[in-house]
Amino acid sequence: MSNREPSRTEGVKSELFAPPGPSPLTGETLSLGLQHLASRDADLSAILARLGAPPMWDREPGFPTLVHIILEQQVSLASARAAFDRLRAAATPLTPEAFLTFDDARLKSIGFSRQKTAYARGLALAVLERRLDLAELAGMPDGEVRRVLLKIKGIGPWSADIYLLMALRRPDVWPAGDLALALAVQRVKRLPACPSPAELEALGNAWRPWRAVAARLLWHYYLGGTRDNKTESGKTG
Repeated sequence: MSNREPSRTEGVKSELFAPPGPSPLTGETLSLGLQHLASRDADLSAILARLGAPPMWDREPGFPTLVHIILEQQVSLASARAAFDRLRAAATPLTPEAFLTFDDARLKSIGFSRQKTAYARGLALAVLERRLDLAELAGMPDGEVRRVLLKIKGIGPWSADIYLLMALRRPDVWPAGDLALALAVQRVKRLPACPSPAELEALGNAWRPWRAVAARLLWHYYLGGTRDNKTESGKTG
């Protein structure tokens, strides 16, 4: 969400604790991360034993996914998905050029607020004007991807983290601004209150270098083990 190849007898144990490289998560590395977390955290181990492995919840990198993430800000994922599906039906393929042909009224009918219309148009212009090269992000470290995305108005820390976690499938991303994740951590760790983003950030340090795997497992728990992603998520841009 490891690189080294020691002796056969030590291989499995060593791989579990080797830090993951920059490569995207695969089914194999997701399993390795889950084994690592279960060996270190009894609460996560119990979730894994009861519910099984979480979905990858991956998305295709590129402009459409970033627009989808903008739609998800501060609303339920189900509501955002419905609006995104209407957008995809209206523009196939969904490119920056196609998006910019829609006027305010059309975007409002699709489900865009005035603010999200401005954000998505700004994103489209940034791509067309080559101020943002989405293809280059795949080769950048996590921190550099965040720095580049945060330059775009409407792309805040949560949006950048979700793109890193789901589209680029980075293994150690922790979206501390995600409400569903915070609620899951509160329940799993039996905390007296829902942790703030700063508190959630600190709590996530225990699950390095597989925080994105921990996030998937905790979302899986929040959803009760269902395989979809239709959850409420109080996101922060």
